[in-house]
Formats: sequence, structure tokens, C-alpha cells
Amino acid sequence: MSESVRLLCYWLGLAALTLATVNLAGAEIRSGIAVAVVALAVAKAWLIIDGFMELRHASPGWRVALLAWPFAMATGVLLAYRF
Repeated sequence: MSESVRLLCYWLGLAALTLATVNLAGAEIRSGIAVAVVALAVAKAWLIIDGFMELRHASPGWRVALLAWPFAMATGVLLAYRF
């Protein structure tokens, strides 16, 4: 697969995740909806880190370091929502 096709697939994935987030935004706020929105945000962060920042070719340490931040933020948001 060429790089331009790969980037197009990442872009389409981001667009689909964004549309899903917008669709959930109109729903009544419940804990399940909040978890889904945060999970979509983490998935978008993963696509950006692996696809556009091209860290899929980097050492595992860099990938873990950069992916830890979205997971930490998601955990913080969900804990704040819970309490």
C-alpha cells in the first residue's frame, strides 16, 4: 500500500471517528456515552500518533510514551466524571 493511500485511510478513519463522536454528542449524557466518547478520543489519538506522526516505525518505548498520555488523560476525565 502506498503512503498516500495509507494516509488517506488514516484520514478517513479520523473522519469516521469524529462523526461518531458528533453523533454521540446529541445523546443524553450517561456513563456509557461518556466512556464511548473518551474511547473514541483515545482511538483518534492513536491514529494520529501511529499514522500522521509515523511512530508505527519508532521504537516501542516512544510509542508507549506517546500513547500513555491519551490513556492517562482519558482515565483522568473518566475519574472526574465518576466523582
